[in-house]
Amino acid sequence: AIVVVENIHRHFQMGKGDRKIAAVFATDEVGNPTILATFTVIASLLPLAFVGGLMGPYMRPIPVNASWAMLFSLVVAFVVTPWVTLRVMGRNGGHGPDDGGHGPSKSDLRITRMYTAIMKPLIGDSRRRNLALFGVVLLLGASVSLMFLRAVRVKMLPYDNKSEFQVIVDMPEGTTLESTAAAAKALAAAVRTMPEVTDTQIYVGTSGPINFNGLVRHYFMRQGANVADIQVNLVGKHDRKTQSHDLSKQVRDLLVPIAKQHDANIKVAEVPPGPPVLSTMVAEIYGPDPQRQLEVAQQVRAVFEATPGIVDVDWIVEAPQPKVIFAVDREKAAVAGISPEMIAFELRMAGAGAEAGLLHTEHGRTPVPIMLRTDRAGRAGLAQLEGVSLPSPEGRMVPLASLVTIQETVETASIYHKNLRRVVYVTAEVAGATESPIYGILDMKQKIAALPLPEGYAIEQLYSAMPTSEDRLVMKWDGEWQITYEVFRDMGIAFGVVMLLVYVLVVAWFKSFLTPL
Repeated sequence: AIVVVENIHRHFQMGKGDRKIAAVFATDEVGNPTILATFTVIASLLPLAFVGGLMGPYMRPIPVNASWAMLFSLVVAFVVTPWVTLRVMGRNGGHGPDDGGHGPSKSDLRITRMYTAIMKPLIGDSRRRNLALFGVVLLLGASVSLMFLRAVRVKMLPYDNKSEFQVIVDMPEGTTLESTAAAAKALAAAVRTMPEVTDTQIYVGTSGPINFNGLVRHYFMRQGANVADIQVNLVGKHDRKTQSHDLSKQVRDLLVPIAKQHDANIKVAEVPPGPPVLSTMVAEIYGPDPQRQLEVAQQVRAVFEATPGIVDVDWIVEAPQPKVIFAVDREKAAVAGISPEMIAFELRMAGAGAEAGLLHTEHGRTPVPIMLRTDRAGRAGLAQLEGVSLPSPEGRMVPLASLVTIQETVETASIYHKNLRRVVYVTAEVAGATESPIYGILDMKQKIAALPLPEGYAIEQLYSAMPTSEDRLVMKWDGEWQITYEVFRDMGIAFGVVMLLVYVLVVAWFKSFLTPL
């Protein structure tokens, strides 16, 4: 619209004929270039709407809304702007050539002279022009080399300065709730010694209130006696000089020794931690044999732990847990008149508790369940459970030990799949001088490739595609790297489409294939 206004004003200054006719002629004069500029901007934005992956829904509103805004702006420039210009300037308003019009200011003249002094030698001398183009290419190459020299932080999203973060505590499987609570209290007490911390909240045996971490990293599913969450609240960002990301690094250094004392694994998770991924760095281990997957994952985890800048290393693998099976001797149980269901109910009532009936109160709308459960001393071990007795139909008490055979085994571990393929996850965060997952991958890929495998081949590392089969051991890099790769790949393709569309528009305007080049 500003182009139309300026051209109408220029025609008013020329003072030729009726101003309505001048406004129409001035608008028509810049019509084609304005249309070309509008569709060039739309062509440069609209391909971004086709960026895929998890970032697609976040980026799509920008090109769509901007394209519509450009179209509406074009309509306003051609329909509303000429009419408003006539109304504002009046039928005889504005400055003509003889009514005191002002020329350019001294600052405008100075900028014009400076621009002319720089560009005129480049346009007139091909040697200087080529030298300037070579300098631009050299600067572009130097900027790209900063990534390989690790002089810049290659990261999908920058760290935010929030007033909170979380400490995720994982104790070994089988840890009692009391031991987990003691470890969480010791960690929280250490965090509260920092002056920037206002308070902490501890959740033992369950996850904290659901947030971004809970949704993306599945923290809301954390349940059990061996897990705990510590919510750390900080003073407002305007009341402290240290960023929350730097505070989280200080907290990690403070808590790691305490966590080792309690045999705990901790992860310091910022809110939000970055792109919606399971962890900043994720290694996915695929293979034909589950046991070999675990062994290779353990080797990869050791490489993670030995690499500087890689912290909060963990894997999604449960430790072997003992399992006790009470195998019912059906023949003896039938002789005693006791069914297997009665034995199962008695054991469930002794261990976890069972509903024995309902209590109907006078003013209560719903009945209250009556739960029966053996006291803690009566379910402290197998000896106490074996001492349970069941009543037979004849009224005599039958010891449970005479009806069952105890078999000790190991609980089957959870099996995780991704795209129908069995996978073992190794996760980690980045902290240190670079704090970029791509640098962590570059530091570890040679070490992982050198891992000795009895199969006689090096583990294959994939960076974007899923493995095509499970016949060989394969490791795929995932996490923030995957999101970064997908976004920049799609944006690169979109940029290429933009260049092509702009070239087509300029060729259509100038009627030449060489002029746009």
